[in-house]
Amino acid sequence: MQSSNEINLQNQSTNLDSRPSKTKKPVNSILKLYNNATKLPMGKQIFSKALCLKAPYFSSINPLFVDLKAGYCEASMKKRRAITNHLGTVHAIAMCNLCELVGGTAIEASIDSNMRWIPKGMTVEYLDKATTDLVAKCNIADWSWSEKQEVPLEVNVYNTNGTVVMRAVISMWVSPKR
Repeated sequence: MQSSNEINLQNQSTNLDSRPSKTKKPVNSILKLYNNATKLPMGKQIFSKALCLKAPYFSSINPLFVDLKAGYCEASMKKRRAITNHLGTVHAIAMCNLCELVGGTAIEASIDSNMRWIPKGMTVEYLDKATTDLVAKCNIADWSWSEKQEVPLEVNVYNTNGTVVMRAVISMWVSPKR
């Protein structure tokens, strides 16, 4: 025979299970990794290096993530000789690399775990000489994709004065995982 406390606990459990869920969108794995890493000393540096281990080509620009949340990503790169061109400015392809990193990470932090993405193409505009350290930002207004579609992401690259030196629109193909 069950005690009244056991019956009461069962009733509470049943009542909790029947309530509609009011939880926020689940945090995906890259966002969890970022949130956990940034609690540590030098956490942003640790996260940036870890991401470059997963996708080694990005290490060529030595990025540093500044902020990451669902719908938004911001990362920086220092101007250094290894990524400059013959004019002494940051090379166009280094900036494209930064844009793809920021756009890809923004969409990865935003989509549901049952979806995947891949870049299909990129259109770029070089608006000013990139003579300083740079920061790229991607802001995704709506990320409620539940079916396959092409999603254009805009990424802007700023110099230390806040001037946009490059703008990229990356076409991302979003589709359900198999």
